[in-house]
Amino acid sequence: MVLPFPYGLGAALALFIAFPLILRRRMMNRMRGGYGGSGSGSGSGGGFGGLFGQNSDNSSKIKYECLVCHKIYNARECPRCGSSMKRAMF
Repeated sequence: MVLPFPYGLGAALALFIAFPLILRRRMMNRMRGGYGGSGSGSGSGGGFGGLFGQNSDNSSKIKYECLVCHKIYNARECPRCGSSMKRAMF
């Protein structure tokens, strides 16, 4: 309504393409804990490292946190209290 026909159509298409990309980048940064995309030195290759290259600079083992005593470990049961209730930490 503000711009004439060809310019308004181009602006609307650009908005419908750019807005979801911006939202996706913001959500991925929140899920990663604030470590940004390509220029922040997070160890992921390019801007698409959120799923596969997220923890390439960290150890490859999954760490667990006990839900009872909050100890971090890598075993099946908690070595401190023996509980098997755990939460995975990536």
